[in-house]
Amino acid sequence: MQALDIRHNLASSRFEAAVEGGLAECVYRLQGEVMNIVRTEVPPASKGRGIASALVRCTLDYARARGHNVRPSCSYVRAYMRRHPDTLDLLEAR
Repeated sequence: MQALDIRHNLASSRFEAAVEGGLAECVYRLQGEVMNIVRTEVPPASKGRGIASALVRCTLDYARARGHNVRPSCSYVRAYMRRHPDTLDLLEAR
C-alpha cells in the first residue's frame, strides 16, 4: 500500500483520505471538550488495507493533543480502542 495522505477537514469535522473508490473518512462531532466519533467509512474497493485504522489513530491522536475526551459512538472506533489499550484513557467518563 502506498503512503496514505490523511487530511483534517476541520470544516466538515472529519479526517479523510482519497483512496481507490472514493473518500475514506472518520467523522466526529465536537461537543464541548468531548469528541464524539460518529462514523468511520472506507469505500469497498479499499477495505482491508488498514485505512480505517489509520484514520482512527489520526483522530485519536488529534483528540489527545487537544485534551479532548472521546465518545466512540462508531462501533469500529469502540473495537479499535479495545484492541489498543493505550487509547482507553481518552474515553469520556460516564
